[in-house]
Amino acid sequence: MAYIIFVNSAILSETGMPLAAVTAATCLCAAFGSILMGALANYPLALAPGMGLNAYFTYTVVKAMHVPWQTALGAVFLSGVIFLALTFTGIRQRLVAAIPHQLHAAVGGGIGLFIAFIGFRNAGIIVPSSATTVTLGNLHAPSTALALFGLLLIAVLQVLRIRASMLIGVLATTLVGILCHQVHWQPAPYNLSAIKATAFHLDIPGALHIGVFEIIFVFLFVDLFDNIGTLVAVTDRAGLIAPDHTIPRLNRIFFADATSTILGSLTGTSTVTSYIESSAGVAAGGRTGVTAIVTGILFFLSLFIAPLVGAIPSFATAPALILVGGLMLTGLGKIEWDDPQIGIPAFLTVATIPLTWSIADGLSFGLTSYALLQLLTGRARGTFRRDWMLYLLATLFLLRFIYIVRM
Repeated sequence: MAYIIFVNSAILSETGMPLAAVTAATCLCAAFGSILMGALANYPLALAPGMGLNAYFTYTVVKAMHVPWQTALGAVFLSGVIFLALTFTGIRQRLVAAIPHQLHAAVGGGIGLFIAFIGFRNAGIIVPSSATTVTLGNLHAPSTALALFGLLLIAVLQVLRIRASMLIGVLATTLVGILCHQVHWQPAPYNLSAIKATAFHLDIPGALHIGVFEIIFVFLFVDLFDNIGTLVAVTDRAGLIAPDHTIPRLNRIFFADATSTILGSLTGTSTVTSYIESSAGVAAGGRTGVTAIVTGILFFLSLFIAPLVGAIPSFATAPALILVGGLMLTGLGKIEWDDPQIGIPAFLTVATIPLTWSIADGLSFGLTSYALLQLLTGRARGTFRRDWMLYLLATLFLLRFIYIVRM
Protein backbone atom coordinates (compact mmCIF):
# COMPACT_ATOMS: atom_id res chain seq x y z
CA MET A 1 0.00 0.00 0.00
CA ALA A 2 2.98 2.34 0.34
CA TYR A 3 2.45 3.62 -3.21
CA ILE A 4 -0.58 5.59 -2.00
CA ILE A 5 1.77 7.99 -0.21
CA PHE A 6 3.16 9.07 -3.58
CA VAL A 7 0.08 8.71 -5.75
CA ASN A 8 -2.46 10.37 -3.44
CA SER A 9 -0.13 13.31 -2.81
CA ALA A 10 0.51 13.75 -6.54
CA ILE A 11 -3.22 13.72 -7.36
CA LEU A 12 -4.43 16.02 -4.57
CA SER A 13 -1.58 18.50 -5.05
CA GLU A 14 -3.07 19.31 -8.47
CA THR A 15 -5.86 21.10 -6.61
CA GLY A 16 -3.37 23.63 -5.24
CA MET A 17 -3.02 21.88 -1.89
CA PRO A 18 0.62 21.94 -0.70
CA LEU A 19 2.34 18.65 -1.52
CA ALA A 20 4.10 18.33 1.85
CA ALA A 21 0.87 18.90 3.75
CA VAL A 22 -1.08 16.35 1.71
CA THR A 23 1.72 13.82 2.13
CA ALA A 24 1.70 14.21 5.89
CA ALA A 25 -2.10 14.01 5.99
CA THR A 26 -2.04 10.84 3.86
CA CYS A 27 0.42 9.10 6.19
CA LEU A 28 -1.37 10.26 9.32
CA CYS A 29 -4.85 9.17 8.20
CA ALA A 30 -3.64 5.81 6.91
CA ALA A 31 -1.88 5.24 10.24
CA PHE A 32 -4.89 6.26 12.34
CA GLY A 33 -7.44 4.37 10.24
CA SER A 34 -5.48 1.13 10.06
CA ILE A 35 -4.69 1.09 13.77
CA LEU A 36 -8.30 1.91 14.67
CA MET A 37 -9.60 -0.84 12.38
CA GLY A 38 -7.24 -3.41 13.92
CA ALA A 39 -7.86 -2.39 17.52
CA LEU A 40 -11.62 -1.85 17.32
CA ALA A 41 -12.87 -4.32 14.71
CA ASN A 42 -10.01 -6.87 14.92
CA TYR A 43 -9.85 -7.32 11.15
CA PRO A 44 -6.75 -7.44 8.89
CA LEU A 45 -8.08 -4.45 6.95
CA ALA A 46 -5.82 -1.46 6.33
CA LEU A 47 -7.20 1.97 5.47
CA ALA A 48 -5.89 4.93 3.46
CA PRO A 49 -7.25 7.71 1.21
CA GLY A 50 -9.17 5.90 -1.52
CA MET A 51 -8.14 5.67 -5.14
CA GLY A 52 -10.95 6.92 -7.36
CA LEU A 53 -12.30 9.17 -4.65
CA ASN A 54 -9.11 11.22 -4.71
CA ALA A 55 -9.42 11.44 -8.50
CA TYR A 56 -13.06 12.54 -8.17
CA PHE A 57 -12.01 15.09 -5.54
CA THR A 58 -9.32 16.59 -7.80
CA TYR A 59 -10.47 16.26 -11.39
CA THR A 60 -14.25 16.47 -11.08
CA VAL A 61 -14.98 18.52 -7.96
CA VAL A 62 -12.09 21.00 -7.88
CA LYS A 63 -10.97 21.20 -11.52
CA ALA A 64 -14.17 20.58 -13.48
CA MET A 65 -16.73 22.05 -11.06
CA HIS A 66 -14.36 24.80 -9.84
CA VAL A 67 -15.07 24.06 -6.18
CA PRO A 68 -12.28 25.29 -3.85
CA TRP A 69 -10.37 22.45 -2.23
CA GLN A 70 -11.34 23.80 1.18
CA THR A 71 -15.03 23.38 0.29
CA ALA A 72 -14.35 19.91 -1.13
CA LEU A 73 -12.76 18.94 2.19
CA GLY A 74 -15.91 20.23 3.89
CA ALA A 75 -17.95 17.87 1.70
CA VAL A 76 -15.69 14.98 2.71
CA PHE A 77 -16.22 15.90 6.37
CA LEU A 78 -20.00 15.97 5.98
CA SER A 79 -19.99 12.62 4.16
CA GLY A 80 -18.03 11.14 7.08
CA VAL A 81 -20.51 12.53 9.61
CA ILE A 82 -23.43 11.17 7.58
CA PHE A 83 -21.65 7.84 7.40
CA LEU A 84 -21.45 7.75 11.18
CA ALA A 85 -25.14 8.57 11.47
CA LEU A 86 -26.08 5.89 8.91
CA THR A 87 -23.96 3.36 10.78
CA PHE A 88 -25.54 4.06 14.16
CA THR A 89 -29.07 3.93 12.72
CA GLY A 90 -28.46 0.76 10.71
CA ILE A 91 -29.35 2.43 7.40
CA ARG A 92 -25.90 1.78 6.00
CA GLN A 93 -26.42 -1.93 6.42
CA ARG A 94 -29.83 -1.70 4.72
CA LEU A 95 -28.24 0.07 1.77
CA VAL A 96 -25.76 -2.75 1.44
CA ALA A 97 -28.61 -5.28 1.37
CA ALA A 98 -30.74 -3.26 -1.07
CA ILE A 99 -28.20 -2.85 -3.88
CA PRO A 100 -27.31 -5.90 -6.02
CA HIS A 101 -23.75 -7.03 -5.44
CA GLN A 102 -23.19 -7.07 -9.21
CA LEU A 103 -23.55 -3.29 -9.26
CA HIS A 104 -20.96 -3.05 -6.48
CA ALA A 105 -18.54 -4.75 -8.87
CA ALA A 106 -19.62 -2.51 -11.74
CA VAL A 107 -18.91 0.64 -9.75
CA GLY A 108 -15.49 -0.69 -8.80
CA GLY A 109 -14.76 -1.55 -12.42
CA GLY A 110 -15.90 1.84 -13.67
CA ILE A 111 -13.71 3.59 -11.12
CA GLY A 112 -10.83 1.36 -12.19
CA LEU A 113 -11.21 2.50 -15.80
CA PHE A 114 -11.46 6.10 -14.58
CA ILE A 115 -8.22 5.80 -12.62
CA ALA A 116 -6.45 4.06 -15.52
CA PHE A 117 -7.61 6.77 -17.91
CA ILE A 118 -6.11 9.40 -15.64
CA GLY A 119 -2.87 7.43 -15.52
CA PHE A 120 -2.70 7.16 -19.31
CA ARG A 121 -3.29 10.90 -19.57
CA ASN A 122 -0.69 11.80 -16.95
CA ALA A 123 1.80 9.56 -18.75
CA GLY A 124 1.16 11.26 -22.09
CA ILE A 125 0.17 7.92 -23.63
CA ILE A 126 -3.32 9.28 -24.34
CA VAL A 127 -3.75 12.94 -25.33
CA PRO A 128 -6.73 15.11 -26.37
CA SER A 129 -7.75 15.22 -30.03
CA SER A 130 -10.19 17.60 -31.71
CA ALA A 131 -11.02 14.94 -34.33
CA THR A 132 -11.41 11.81 -32.20
CA THR A 133 -11.68 13.23 -28.67
CA VAL A 134 -8.59 11.29 -27.59
CA THR A 135 -5.68 9.74 -29.45
CA LEU A 136 -2.26 8.15 -28.96
CA GLY A 137 0.36 10.54 -27.63
CA ASN A 138 3.99 10.99 -28.61
CA LEU A 139 5.63 7.82 -27.34
CA HIS A 140 9.07 9.28 -28.12
CA ALA A 141 8.65 12.05 -25.56
CA PRO A 142 11.08 11.43 -22.66
CA SER A 143 8.45 11.52 -19.93
CA THR A 144 6.11 9.22 -21.87
CA ALA A 145 8.93 6.76 -22.59
CA LEU A 146 9.82 6.71 -18.90
CA ALA A 147 6.17 6.09 -18.00
CA LEU A 148 6.11 3.13 -20.42
CA PHE A 149 9.28 1.82 -18.77
CA GLY A 150 7.62 2.05 -15.35
CA LEU A 151 4.49 0.36 -16.67
CA LEU A 152 6.49 -2.56 -18.07
CA LEU A 153 8.62 -2.84 -14.94
CA ILE A 154 5.65 -2.98 -12.56
CA ALA A 155 3.87 -5.46 -14.84
CA VAL A 156 6.90 -7.77 -14.90
CA LEU A 157 7.27 -7.55 -11.12
CA GLN A 158 3.61 -8.41 -10.64
CA VAL A 159 3.84 -11.39 -12.98
CA LEU A 160 6.82 -12.58 -10.96
CA ARG A 161 4.73 -11.93 -7.81
CA ILE A 162 7.36 -9.63 -6.34
CA ARG A 163 6.04 -7.94 -3.23
CA ALA A 164 5.84 -4.12 -3.25
CA SER A 165 5.91 -4.13 -7.07
CA MET A 166 4.07 -0.79 -7.23
CA LEU A 167 6.47 0.91 -4.84
CA ILE A 168 9.53 -0.55 -6.55
CA GLY A 169 8.22 0.54 -9.94
CA VAL A 170 7.55 4.12 -8.84
CA LEU A 171 10.94 4.51 -7.17
CA ALA A 172 12.86 2.82 -10.02
CA THR A 173 11.17 4.99 -12.65
CA THR A 174 12.00 8.08 -10.62
CA LEU A 175 15.64 6.97 -10.38
CA VAL A 176 15.88 6.42 -14.14
CA GLY A 177 14.25 9.82 -14.65
CA ILE A 178 16.91 11.41 -12.44
CA LEU A 179 19.67 9.71 -14.45
CA CYS A 180 18.07 10.97 -17.68
CA HIS A 181 17.77 14.51 -16.26
CA GLN A 182 13.97 14.42 -16.47
CA VAL A 183 13.34 15.04 -12.76
CA HIS A 184 13.51 18.64 -11.69
CA TRP A 185 13.20 18.85 -7.92
CA GLN A 186 14.48 21.30 -5.39
CA PRO A 187 14.32 20.04 -1.79
CA ALA A 188 12.22 22.28 0.38
CA PRO A 189 12.48 22.64 4.15
CA TYR A 190 10.09 20.22 5.83
CA ASN A 191 8.88 19.28 9.24
CA LEU A 192 5.72 17.74 10.58
CA SER A 193 4.21 21.20 11.01
CA ALA A 194 3.78 21.31 7.20
CA ILE A 195 0.37 19.73 7.75
CA LYS A 196 -0.80 23.09 9.10
CA ALA A 197 -1.21 24.26 5.48
CA THR A 198 -4.25 21.99 5.08
CA ALA A 199 -5.26 20.97 8.61
CA PHE A 200 -8.57 22.55 9.70
CA HIS A 201 -8.79 24.54 6.45
CA LEU A 202 -12.00 22.79 5.43
CA ASP A 203 -15.00 24.96 4.57
CA ILE A 204 -18.07 23.26 6.02
CA PRO A 205 -20.52 26.18 5.49
CA GLY A 206 -19.50 26.27 1.82
CA ALA A 207 -20.07 22.52 1.51
CA LEU A 208 -23.57 22.90 2.96
CA HIS A 209 -24.56 24.91 -0.09
CA ILE A 210 -27.19 23.05 -2.12
CA GLY A 211 -24.88 22.93 -5.15
CA VAL A 212 -22.50 20.63 -3.29
CA PHE A 213 -25.13 18.03 -2.36
CA GLU A 214 -24.15 15.88 -5.33
CA ILE A 215 -20.50 15.90 -4.23
CA ILE A 216 -21.38 14.77 -0.71
CA PHE A 217 -23.65 12.10 -2.17
CA VAL A 218 -20.89 10.69 -4.39
CA PHE A 219 -18.29 10.70 -1.60
CA LEU A 220 -20.83 8.85 0.54
CA PHE A 221 -21.92 6.14 -1.86
CA VAL A 222 -18.67 5.50 -3.70
CA ASP A 223 -17.03 4.94 -0.32
CA LEU A 224 -19.91 2.64 0.57
CA PHE A 225 -19.50 0.51 -2.57
CA ASP A 226 -15.73 0.51 -2.34
CA ASN A 227 -15.84 -0.56 1.28
CA ILE A 228 -18.33 -3.36 0.73
CA GLY A 229 -16.41 -4.78 -2.22
CA THR A 230 -13.18 -4.73 -0.23
CA LEU A 231 -14.78 -6.20 2.89
CA VAL A 232 -16.33 -9.10 1.00
CA ALA A 233 -13.15 -9.84 -0.96
CA VAL A 234 -10.74 -9.69 1.98
CA THR A 235 -12.92 -11.38 4.59
CA ASP A 236 -13.89 -14.13 2.16
CA ARG A 237 -10.24 -14.82 1.36
CA ALA A 238 -9.40 -14.85 5.07
CA GLY A 239 -12.31 -17.16 5.89
CA LEU A 240 -13.85 -14.60 8.25
CA ILE A 241 -17.37 -14.46 6.79
CA ALA A 242 -20.04 -16.01 9.02
CA PRO A 243 -21.96 -19.15 7.87
CA ASP A 244 -25.04 -16.99 7.13
CA HIS A 245 -22.92 -14.87 4.71
CA THR A 246 -22.83 -11.88 7.03
CA ILE A 247 -19.71 -10.04 8.16
CA PRO A 248 -19.30 -10.02 11.97
CA ARG A 249 -18.68 -6.68 13.71
CA LEU A 250 -19.76 -4.79 10.59
CA ASN A 251 -20.74 -1.73 12.62
CA ARG A 252 -17.23 -1.48 14.06
CA ILE A 253 -15.71 -1.69 10.59
CA PHE A 254 -17.97 1.10 9.35
CA PHE A 255 -17.26 3.17 12.46
CA ALA A 256 -13.50 2.97 11.87
CA ASP A 257 -13.97 3.92 8.22
CA ALA A 258 -16.24 6.90 8.90
CA THR A 259 -14.07 8.20 11.74
CA SER A 260 -10.97 8.00 9.54
CA THR A 261 -12.74 9.92 6.78
CA ILE A 262 -13.62 12.70 9.23
CA LEU A 263 -10.00 12.86 10.38
CA GLY A 264 -8.87 12.93 6.75
CA SER A 265 -11.02 15.96 5.99
CA LEU A 266 -9.72 17.73 9.11
CA THR A 267 -6.07 17.11 8.27
CA GLY A 268 -6.28 17.63 4.52
CA THR A 269 -7.02 14.58 2.36
CA SER A 270 -9.91 12.95 0.55
CA THR A 271 -12.12 10.08 1.75
CA VAL A 272 -10.38 7.28 3.66
CA THR A 273 -11.48 3.73 2.88
CA SER A 274 -10.50 0.07 3.21
CA TYR A 275 -7.88 -1.16 0.73
CA ILE A 276 -8.09 -4.27 -1.42
CA GLU A 277 -4.30 -4.55 -0.96
CA SER A 278 -5.19 -5.79 2.52
CA SER A 279 -5.54 -9.17 0.83
CA ALA A 280 -1.73 -9.22 0.59
CA GLY A 281 -1.58 -9.28 4.37
CA VAL A 282 -4.14 -12.06 4.43
CA ALA A 283 -2.11 -14.03 1.88
CA ALA A 284 0.92 -13.64 4.17
CA GLY A 285 -1.04 -15.16 7.05
CA GLY A 286 -2.80 -12.20 8.66
CA ARG A 287 -6.12 -13.07 10.25
CA THR A 288 -6.53 -10.51 13.05
CA GLY A 289 -6.30 -6.80 13.67
CA VAL A 290 -2.59 -7.09 14.45
CA THR A 291 -1.95 -7.07 10.69
CA ALA A 292 -3.74 -3.73 10.29
CA ILE A 293 -2.07 -2.25 13.37
CA VAL A 294 1.43 -3.07 12.06
CA THR A 295 0.51 -1.49 8.72
CA GLY A 296 -0.68 1.62 10.56
CA ILE A 297 2.56 1.87 12.54
CA LEU A 298 4.57 1.71 9.31
CA PHE A 299 2.44 4.47 7.78
CA PHE A 300 3.15 6.60 10.85
CA LEU A 301 6.89 6.05 10.43
CA SER A 302 6.51 7.13 6.79
CA LEU A 303 5.74 10.63 8.05
CA PHE A 304 9.46 11.15 8.55
CA ILE A 305 10.40 10.45 4.93
CA ALA A 306 7.69 12.69 3.51
CA PRO A 307 10.15 15.26 2.02
CA LEU A 308 11.29 12.64 -0.50
CA VAL A 309 7.82 12.58 -2.07
CA GLY A 310 8.49 15.89 -3.79
CA ALA A 311 11.00 14.14 -6.03
CA ILE A 312 8.40 11.74 -7.44
CA PRO A 313 7.28 13.03 -10.90
CA SER A 314 3.89 12.31 -12.48
CA PHE A 315 5.40 10.01 -15.12
CA ALA A 316 6.55 7.73 -12.26
CA THR A 317 3.16 7.56 -10.54
CA ALA A 318 1.15 7.24 -13.78
CA PRO A 319 2.04 3.53 -14.28
CA ALA A 320 0.81 2.79 -10.76
CA LEU A 321 -2.49 4.53 -11.56
CA ILE A 322 -2.89 2.51 -14.75
CA LEU A 323 -2.24 -0.86 -13.13
CA VAL A 324 -4.21 -0.10 -9.95
CA GLY A 325 -7.11 0.74 -12.25
CA GLY A 326 -6.61 -2.56 -14.03
CA LEU A 327 -6.61 -4.50 -10.78
CA MET A 328 -9.96 -2.94 -9.90
CA LEU A 329 -11.54 -4.65 -12.92
CA THR A 330 -11.22 -8.12 -11.43
CA GLY A 331 -14.64 -7.89 -9.80
CA LEU A 332 -16.35 -7.57 -13.21
CA GLY A 333 -16.11 -11.35 -13.58
CA LYS A 334 -18.75 -11.71 -10.87
CA ILE A 335 -21.37 -9.90 -12.99
CA GLU A 336 -23.97 -12.05 -14.77
CA TRP A 337 -23.47 -10.40 -18.15
CA ASP A 338 -25.84 -12.81 -19.93
CA ASP A 339 -28.73 -11.58 -17.75
CA PRO A 340 -29.93 -8.26 -19.26
CA GLN A 341 -31.49 -7.27 -15.95
CA ILE A 342 -27.98 -7.15 -14.47
CA GLY A 343 -25.77 -6.82 -17.55
CA ILE A 344 -27.31 -3.62 -18.93
CA PRO A 345 -27.16 -1.56 -15.70
CA ALA A 346 -23.67 -2.91 -15.02
CA PHE A 347 -22.48 -1.97 -18.51
CA LEU A 348 -23.94 1.54 -18.21
CA THR A 349 -22.21 1.98 -14.86
CA VAL A 350 -18.83 0.77 -16.08
CA ALA A 351 -18.96 2.78 -19.32
CA THR A 352 -20.32 6.09 -18.11
CA ILE A 353 -17.97 6.62 -15.15
CA PRO A 354 -14.84 7.11 -17.29
CA LEU A 355 -16.58 8.48 -20.40
CA THR A 356 -18.46 11.22 -18.52
CA TRP A 357 -15.48 11.80 -16.20
CA SER A 358 -17.96 11.50 -13.36
CA ILE A 359 -18.56 8.76 -10.81
CA ALA A 360 -21.88 10.45 -10.02
CA ASP A 361 -23.15 9.95 -13.57
CA GLY A 362 -22.07 6.31 -13.55
CA LEU A 363 -23.88 5.66 -10.29
CA SER A 364 -26.95 7.45 -11.62
CA PHE A 365 -27.13 5.50 -14.88
CA GLY A 366 -26.54 2.14 -13.22
CA LEU A 367 -28.97 2.34 -10.30
CA THR A 368 -31.68 4.17 -12.25
CA SER A 369 -31.61 1.71 -15.16
CA TYR A 370 -31.70 -1.25 -12.78
CA ALA A 371 -34.72 0.13 -10.90
CA LEU A 372 -36.56 1.03 -14.12
CA LEU A 373 -36.01 -2.44 -15.60
CA GLN A 374 -37.34 -3.96 -12.37
CA LEU A 375 -40.46 -1.78 -12.49
CA LEU A 376 -41.18 -1.97 -16.23
CA THR A 377 -40.80 -5.75 -16.42
CA GLY A 378 -42.98 -6.39 -13.39
CA ARG A 379 -40.15 -7.85 -11.33
CA ALA A 380 -40.66 -5.24 -8.63
CA ARG A 381 -43.97 -6.82 -7.58
CA GLY A 382 -43.67 -8.49 -4.25
CA THR A 383 -40.23 -7.05 -3.59
CA PHE A 384 -41.06 -3.35 -3.43
CA ARG A 385 -41.47 -3.37 0.35
CA ARG A 386 -38.06 -5.00 0.73
CA ASP A 387 -36.28 -2.86 -1.88
CA TRP A 388 -38.00 0.47 -1.26
CA MET A 389 -34.69 2.16 -0.49
CA LEU A 390 -33.31 1.18 -3.90
CA TYR A 391 -36.28 2.83 -5.63
CA LEU A 392 -35.91 5.91 -3.45
CA LEU A 393 -32.29 6.21 -4.59
CA ALA A 394 -33.35 5.78 -8.22
CA THR A 395 -35.94 8.56 -7.80
CA LEU A 396 -33.28 10.88 -6.40
CA PHE A 397 -31.03 10.08 -9.35
CA LEU A 398 -33.85 10.83 -11.81
CA LEU A 399 -34.45 14.18 -10.12
CA ARG A 400 -30.73 14.84 -10.41
CA PHE A 401 -30.82 14.19 -14.17
CA ILE A 402 -33.79 16.52 -14.52
CA TYR A 403 -31.93 19.17 -12.53
CA ILE A 404 -28.88 18.83 -14.79
CA VAL A 405 -30.98 19.16 -17.97
CA ARG A 406 -32.70 22.28 -16.68
CA MET A 407 -29.29 23.81 -15.91
